Amino acid sequence: MRLGDIAHARAGDKGDISQISVIAHDPADYPRLAASVTVGQIARHFVDLPAEAIDRYELPALGALSFVLHGALDGGVTRSLALDIHGKTLSSQLLDLEIDDGCTP
Repeated sequence: MRLGDIAHARAGDKGDISQISVIAHDPADYPRLAASVTVGQIARHFVDLPAEAIDRYELPALGALSFVLHGALDGGVTRSLALDIHGKTLSSQLLDLEIDDGCTP
């Protein structure tokens, strides 16, 4: 299943740091999000980003996870020649992440 099937996301930036929030559509799906979306998966999904480190913050009261990708924006808005200098499309890209659907074979 795609992450976008159970969640929506929003990205923000500060300098060369990208912050991506992933929020469950249904709060009942938060435990699945928390178990399925790891720092390792984020790093593999964004393997082409120059992220130096990734932090994960859990926000169960909001049904959300927050990921901070340090160095992901290649110098930041005023220094990058990238087409998406703010990293806003990263949230949409993350929603294509394949996660466990919770069903056991």
